[in-house]
Amino acid sequence: MSVPSVAIVILNFNGRSFLEKFLPNVIAHSEPHQIYVADNGSTDDSVSFLKTTFTQVKIIDNKINYGYAQGYNAALTSVNADYYILLNNDVEVTANWIEPIIALMENDKKIAACQPKLLDHNNKSLFEYAGASGGFIDKYCYPFCRGRIFNVLEEDKKQFDNSAEIFWATGACMFARSSAFWEVGGFDGDYFAHMEEIDLCWRLKNIGYSIYAEPKSTVYHVGGGTLNKVSSKKTYLNFRNNLSTLTKNHPPRFLFFKIFHRMNLDGVAAFKFLFEGQPKHFFAVLYAHFTFYFWLPKLLSKRRKAKENVNFNYSLRNVYNGNIAYQHFIKKKNKFSELEGGFFEA
Repeated sequence: MSVPSVAIVILNFNGRSFLEKFLPNVIAHSEPHQIYVADNGSTDDSVSFLKTTFTQVKIIDNKINYGYAQGYNAALTSVNADYYILLNNDVEVTANWIEPIIALMENDKKIAACQPKLLDHNNKSLFEYAGASGGFIDKYCYPFCRGRIFNVLEEDKKQFDNSAEIFWATGACMFARSSAFWEVGGFDGDYFAHMEEIDLCWRLKNIGYSIYAEPKSTVYHVGGGTLNKVSSKKTYLNFRNNLSTLTKNHPPRFLFFKIFHRMNLDGVAAFKFLFEGQPKHFFAVLYAHFTFYFWLPKLLSKRRKAKENVNFNYSLRNVYNGNIAYQHFIKKKNKFSELEGGFFEA
């Protein structure tokens, strides 16, 4: 039986300090696999630093900042491997972080993407916002995780140490089967950044693949996900791309109702920003909605194109059949285990 080839691909933009801090650790724990750094047109000295300090790392020069989605699409055309590991430059890996996930995916060829357990680099007893121990969405496409609901992070008490089918795998450390990745055309480059991994995973699920978390592998992510601590551009991208993901991938039944309801909920969030003295975030939500209207013909075209795959069948498997915002903000549910209701099974 042949040994599958694995490539670790780190996307970088002006992240010289992260590369200096975390790349030695990646190199130490990733033999014999090839490591690539795909540079998205950095204006710092990232590339020259790599060339002089880490000669064993292959550099892919994207020339300009394509963002996460198209940045990876462009870089991965130069990478030949059975599996891609898409790794943020601010992630600390650990011993044996690769083998358990590759073994799981080799054992089940229908697993297209998988993630490790993601813990907070700044507080290693807590799950990390960007993926915790596996990502999910509710019936209105709001994301949450095993170990993270909105901005509430659970302490890791090994309560999610079982490998499990999930809905989406974190883009901070995603293991992707290369053939499946390209079968759906890779990431949607229009997204630039944020939510592209959820969209990718849903498109994979819609052609019969599954997504997993394998906590036998653990990594630590610097990250950070509190909305009021980030730019209004991130707010814009999150709201725009979330609506786009719902429109492209949800079954026809109840789709219009869910989009309408989502936009009303977004309006509530926008006014919450305004009342909290964050007018830039208020206008970011409005701008996201106007962009969504403008994008709608293109999104519907992408929706039609996806159905051309012979294996296509809309999937809601592992979507939470409830409203995560209602559960959290009204019913005060802060833990994954506390959520009321179940998950769709098909």
